[in-house]
Amino acid sequence: MNDDELLRYARQIMLPAIGIEGQERLHRAHAVVMGVGGLGSPVAAYLAAAGVGRLTLVDPDHVEASNLQRQILHGEADLGADKVASGARRIAALNSTCRVETRAERLDADAMRALFAGADVVLDGTDHFAARGAINRAAVATGTPLVSGAVIRFEGQLTTFDFRDPQAACYHCLYGDEGADEDTCATSGVLASLPGVVGSLQATEALKLLAGLPTLAGRLLLIDGLHMQFREIGLQRDPACPVCGDPP
Repeated sequence: MNDDELLRYARQIMLPAIGIEGQERLHRAHAVVMGVGGLGSPVAAYLAAAGVGRLTLVDPDHVEASNLQRQILHGEADLGADKVASGARRIAALNSTCRVETRAERLDADAMRALFAGADVVLDGTDHFAARGAINRAAVATGTPLVSGAVIRFEGQLTTFDFRDPQAACYHCLYGDEGADEDTCATSGVLASLPGVVGSLQATEALKLLAGLPTLAGRLLLIDGLHMQFREIGLQRDPACPVCGDPP
């Protein structure tokens, strides 16, 4: 680590739980951000700012005017551009030492597994149940830790599924097949700042995981933004789960 890097990350390095060793672990890490929207924007920005060395941004969508209310990586000049290209430009301006790769496509199961197999953590910022299920299945298959966040209206949820633990619960253990017709921000709305809250917490979970610190694994954090209340519930793996459960 050179003098410029020591100065840049000094406030983080001085944390006893991080130190130079932890900062170097972040520099060597590869994080995959699935979705560069309301959640993925603060996720990608904070991971890059904190010194994560490699990011892969995955999103097939383009920047639209309705995104600008909450998707802070994008601006008016980016309207019509690929979200991953817009996000990569902002990250490059924020931290030119962060290596950013982009995938402006909807990945199939094989492509997701190939990508996740080379990553240290995956962060899910998508807003459709089918996409979340596919991401979960790929992360379970490769054993890659998954940080999952969700927002709707004034509500948010957050947890970390650490599949390095064979007894870890997965997304399907928690939700099963019940979310097939779930609400989305496009149909139900969301407060502009709430994705920033949950996305920042997702980035915090990923940074702790990469640095070897405790995470939310085994717990689900529920956020009521309207009344500013936080509570958590415990998660347990379902042995009969069709995604991560024990073979018959």
